[in-house]
Amino acid sequence: MDIYKLAIRPLLFNLVKADPEWLHSSTIRSLKWLSHNDVQGKAEEARLRSPASWVSSRLQQSLCLEDTRLEQNLFGLHFPNPLGLAAGFDKDGVAAPIWSNLGFGFAELGTVTYHPQPGNPPPRLFRLPLDKAALNRMGFNNSGAAAMAKLLSQSHQELISIPIGINLGKSKVTPLEEAACDYLNSFRLLKDCGDYFVVNVSSPNTPGLRSLQDRGMLSSILDLLQKENKSQKPIFVKIAPDLEWEAIADIISLAQTYQLAGIIATNTTIHRDQLKTRVIDQTGKSVTEEAGGISGAPLRDRSTEVIRFIAMQTQGKMPIIGVGGIFSPEDAWEKITVGASLIQIYTGWIYEGPMIVRRILQGLLSKLEQNGLNSISEAVGLQIKR
Repeated sequence: MDIYKLAIRPLLFNLVKADPEWLHSSTIRSLKWLSHNDVQGKAEEARLRSPASWVSSRLQQSLCLEDTRLEQNLFGLHFPNPLGLAAGFDKDGVAAPIWSNLGFGFAELGTVTYHPQPGNPPPRLFRLPLDKAALNRMGFNNSGAAAMAKLLSQSHQELISIPIGINLGKSKVTPLEEAACDYLNSFRLLKDCGDYFVVNVSSPNTPGLRSLQDRGMLSSILDLLQKENKSQKPIFVKIAPDLEWEAIADIISLAQTYQLAGIIATNTTIHRDQLKTRVIDQTGKSVTEEAGGISGAPLRDRSTEVIRFIAMQTQGKMPIIGVGGIFSPEDAWEKITVGASLIQIYTGWIYEGPMIVRRILQGLLSKLEQNGLNSISEAVGLQIKR
């Protein structure tokens, strides 16, 4: 019996039916408290006296699954399992130390911008329960790169036991023609705080941002970043699911030219043609009237198609982080076997609850056994190899 889906989720969804962002903010505040007090307790060697440390330990026992068959070494980093938290949930990195205790093999913080910004005016986050999806137009609300750098330097990075990615976005106040310098400024502040970095040019919620996926604009961003980086940190680019194949091929070419670590596929979609939800309860408006990107189950098939395309175009030689519509072990297995080395969840975690991480990892181990494989790395691109 899944207590979260039967009792906890309906209670939470009904309590905050008018404002899903309130639930998200409350969750982050709780995780921030847990992270801060757990780190403080460890630093003072007072784990047994710290309530946060006790809770953290119980979470770890319940949610984590350790198995060497799930481990991978990729672009110079060790991943205890292939399932990570996608960017967008922990925008400021306030809960960075706790994500490993929730079972994740890595976590991506952000999106963070050079300039602090409030994001778009609320309401800006909506549930589409009939579609197991969310619609958001948050607009990169965050405290800025300098604040994140200060926070991560204070959170005792040695206590963070999984790889941490940092997702970089363009500040809304920065003109598009100055975007490259904006990304560079954020990277300079944070380059010692993250294990890998992501150039986010694919959110639909910052005016003009997706135009930065254009070959010329993206080239200028990657050129500046790699000159500063000197190949010390893996850099990814995160792309939209709505691009044409030719545009994706251009980005693959740029990723190879600038020796990126890989591609994250994909961000949210602006397409709404197959949605079952027609009217958003919180506003009474049609889904087509509400701007923003769709995440969750409706994104599943398209993101998988994009992963497959990238893997085939690169003969499986470019690492791909697959994200979009993962709710089950079957969803995760499909993305891995078409070419994703790592996968991420966000909306699935909201709908299915914290136990989804352990369920997916257990399911992946079963899939390995069914296919006679000894490690998850053997499953990457299996469909294409066959």
